[in-house]
Amino acid sequence: MKQIEILRRRERGFTLVELLIVVIILAILAAIVVPQFTASTSDAREAAVDSTLQNMRSAIDLYRQQHDAYAANGADVTDQAAATTLFFDHMLKYTNETGGVSATKNAAFPYGPYLRKKSLPSVKGSETLVISNSTTVPLDVSTGTGGWIYSWETGQFMANHPDYQDR
Repeated sequence: MKQIEILRRRERGFTLVELLIVVIILAILAAIVVPQFTASTSDAREAAVDSTLQNMRSAIDLYRQQHDAYAANGADVTDQAAATTLFFDHMLKYTNETGGVSATKNAAFPYGPYLRKKSLPSVKGSETLVISNSTTVPLDVSTGTGGWIYSWETGQFMANHPDYQDR
């Protein structure tokens, strides 16, 4: 009879030591897995920046080949809103040899569009595009806060942040 009572007492639940062992094992597993997810997130961000840079540079190069000048050539860099609008007009609409823009393709506007959408992904929380002529706004990303830099004079397109200055 005593053996039955002892067996019933043991079957009531887990001991404190057993619970502590399970908690410690879970903590060790979490310490191993969580940093791997964090690293993959930053890798994904870097891959997105690289992909955007490659696509934009290809579009800018194609525009240059067809027009003998870079998009937004001659833009007033002191008026960033107008310069950005001109850049995206050249990239998103149909153009002629002189850089004129039209919403519809016809014999007078045979080139483009070079991009499908106006939005750029964010770099460190900013989607801002700074248009430069390489003399008024220097292309230096070492002090950048995020976003993108484009020079209509040289065709350079870069991520505006020190983390991406080698790309």
